[in-house]
Amino acid sequence: MIYSMTGYGKGKANNGSFSVEVEIKSINSRYLDIFLKLPSILVSKDIELRELIKNKANRGKLSISIQIKQNKNSSFSTIDKDKLDDLLLLIKSIKKAAKIDEKIKIAHLLDNKDSFISDTSEISEEEFNIVKDALNSALNELIKMKKKEGKELASDLNKRIKNIESKLDFIESEAANSVKENFSKFRERMKLLIEDVASYNERLELELAVIAERADITEECIRLRSHLKFFLESIDKDNEPGRKLNFLCQEMNRETNTISSKSISTKIIHSTVLIKEEIEKIREQIQNIE
Repeated sequence: MIYSMTGYGKGKANNGSFSVEVEIKSINSRYLDIFLKLPSILVSKDIELRELIKNKANRGKLSISIQIKQNKNSSFSTIDKDKLDDLLLLIKSIKKAAKIDEKIKIAHLLDNKDSFISDTSEISEEEFNIVKDALNSALNELIKMKKKEGKELASDLNKRIKNIESKLDFIESEAANSVKENFSKFRERMKLLIEDVASYNERLELELAVIAERADITEECIRLRSHLKFFLESIDKDNEPGRKLNFLCQEMNRETNTISSKSISTKIIHSTVLIKEEIEKIREQIQNIE
């Protein structure tokens, strides 16, 4: 089963006086990148929170915001008066430099409250468990969305693989006929160029056999069909198929290019162009897979 790397999750938890809200956004990334926006009271728990996240995410760029709210009777925060004075002085200096007459309002201070409000208490184990509950809830919502999008990706990939198989069926049937047809044309052309064909008959047959061997695409078709089979199996069975599917795309493209370069049939060459277009679309899609 495949999962998309893009998704969104939101989780909440509370005990009446202490509430936590977590928001997670995930986008594509080659590795697992975690960006945590934490209130200062949770900074000491950064490593523990990251380990919890790593247990549920393998790849992707995750932006996670955790907000804590308390009732009026409980507060972790205190005002740093020295920092508040510094902020007021800074605002006055900006007003003077910009020649602004507007009075300083409480909204100006609240917009910069992180500059002068600091957390002085440590979070309790009970409260931290609430944080983890909210984070797990958000991660579960994220996984649901990634799974849903993964199903859509799997459906699209299956359809494109079937399209390639259809083109490969045509190539294999066309290859058997095109070799005989083209070498009959070569033989007739030689008769026009060489007056005494009988004198060169053995040499001519040998050269035609060599050309036929070089134009044979049987092995490439077998390998391409094998790659298609493994691709579909990986979608259904592998837990983290992203990198494996990317490798199979490279191999499918390699075999298709070889078929195109060896073939002497215009119809086959046109079919390989269509296959390469499908492979490129598949390659773009699997960049979204975890």
